This record gives sequence, C-alpha cells and structure tokens, in this order.
Amino acid sequence: MTTSLPVTLRDIILASERISNQVRKTPIIRSEALSERVGTAVYLKLEHQQITGSFKLRGATNAVLSLKAEEKARGVVAASTGNHGRALAYAARAAGSTATICMSRLVPENKVAEIRRLGANVRIIGRSQDDAQLEVDRLVQDDGLVAVPPFDDARVIAGQGSLGLEVFKDCPEAATVLVPLSGGGLASGVAAALKAINPDVGIIGLTMERGAAMKASLEAGRPVEVQEEESFADSLGGGIGLDNQLTFSMCRDLLDDVVLLSEPEIAAGMRHAYSMEGEVIEGAGAVGVAALLAGKIEITGPVVAILSGRNVDMEQHRSVINGATAPIRKDVA
Repeated sequence: MTTSLPVTLRDIILASERISNQVRKTPIIRSEALSERVGTAVYLKLEHQQITGSFKLRGATNAVLSLKAEEKARGVVAASTGNHGRALAYAARAAGSTATICMSRLVPENKVAEIRRLGANVRIIGRSQDDAQLEVDRLVQDDGLVAVPPFDDARVIAGQGSLGLEVFKDCPEAATVLVPLSGGGLASGVAAALKAINPDVGIIGLTMERGAAMKASLEAGRPVEVQEEESFADSLGGGIGLDNQLTFSMCRDLLDDVVLLSEPEIAAGMRHAYSMEGEVIEGAGAVGVAALLAGKIEITGPVVAILSGRNVDMEQHRSVINGATAPIRKDVA
C-alpha cells in the first residue's frame, strides 16, 4: 500500500538525514500514570522539546534545505496558525533566507511575537487560514516569494515523517500511535513512515470538535471548508485546502481512525501533562493524552502519544490549570 504513496519511506529517510544536524532528536518516555490508568504501556514522544517548540521545524527545515540558491534568495512565504510560521522563520534564517508569514487574527499573540522575534515579516490577514493563504498566493505571484506550505507539500510531509522513524527506533513495540491532526502533514508523514515499516501499527488522528477540517473532509469524501472556531487546540485550526493534493488522500489511506476531543477533554489533557508528567504543552499537543484520559482509544497494546508542541499562551495555560474549560480569546491586532 505504501509503495504508491506520493511520499515514500525513502523520501522520509533522506529527509531525516538532510535535517539531522538542524533539528533535535526528541526523547520518548514512559508515562507511569497513564500506563496504570489504561492498563498497558503508554509512552510520550516529547516533540514539544523541539528547538522551536513544535514538530513543524522538521518539515520546514527539509523544505528550505531542498530549495535552490536562487529560491532561497527570493525569500519564502507561508500561511500559518503559528507553529509552522515559527519553524519556517527559524529555518529560513538558518539558511540565510528571509521569511514572510501570513496569519489570521485567531493566531495567539505569543506565537505572532515569537515569529517577529525570529526576524520574519508578519502579515495579519482576516479571521481564517484561508484568508491568510490568499495573501500568500498574492505574494508569490506579485513579489516572487517561494511558498512553503504548512502541510500539503511533499518536502514538508517527508520532514515530519522523520518523527515517525524516531518513534519506531525508540519504541518498536508500539501497537498504536496517537497523532495530532490538522492539515495532515504530521499524520501523513508519521503514518507513511511507520506503516511502511510495520503495516499492522494503528495510527489514530486526533483533533478538536470545533472546526475539524480533515475529519469533515474525510467524512465527505473530498476536501471541504469548515468554519474556524476558538479552541484550546488553536494549532489544529484551519482548512486543508479545497485543492489539497497530498495530505487528504494520505490521511484517507493511512489513518485507522480520527477521534474528536471536546474543549473540556483537551483542557484535562493539558492539566494532566502539567500536574502528572511535569510538561507544559499547548492544547494541540495534549490531544493524545486527552483521548486516553477520556477513554476514546481502543487499547490493543503499547501506545505512543505525540506531544507535538509547547507554544501555549501562558495566561491561557494558567487558566486551564486553574480549571478553565473554554479558551480565552484575544485577537491579534
């Protein structure tokens, strides 16, 4: 099945080698609290300890390093819900290029501020990632910038897939891997890597109930638009693109299930990560823990939950730790 995929295991291995000196190999640890709760070994892939605070650095770095010198000189551009923008800004600066990041007003200010700190040009456009993408398209056409999509790009997917290789190396006995799901770059890459090695491993995509674009698209049998809503898992917001070329079909073919989490369930995952595991993670990074706590995963053996990012607004995080079950909303000016 995986031999016909647009991103292969070989692509992922080459990407892993290409980015090895510029990204962090993040650890996997056993969660004693979660293992006791669900009755089997649960491991946490601490990808929130990545250099820019999320897995996105893998795909952005692979994409930038794959560019020609002339393309790097023109500068790169992308739409982002925050973490891809931060990663691309970092990767572009490391490669001697420049980055322009287009975001909607729903992106938290802490993520916008960090992207600016990394030297990127920031453009706040509209109230959806689709609005931001229109500005990306204009900058590509009018100014000649080079687009580096946040997920629907073979170079990005292959880079994210390097995380799957690490999961297999450190936990080859995993029966199920829980992957945060938004546009599908991470899920596609991890699933392509792991299923090429072990077709029997279960890959479960996890996302929020509010505006779950990939879930709605998979149910419709084609990419569809959804309304973006405020969520603790803000990094999982945004559409998958009506002209999606790669991640929709890869998620359709590779994911064994997609599970939705409510805002109180995501908050419970964040609280558990902080109080029981000693980890500060954003809502998107907590969905695996949330799904296990909520009993939404059928357990068949050892489980790996990917903690995908830590770039949370600390006021938001404090509110969750104090019992909040709905996000604070502060639009970016």
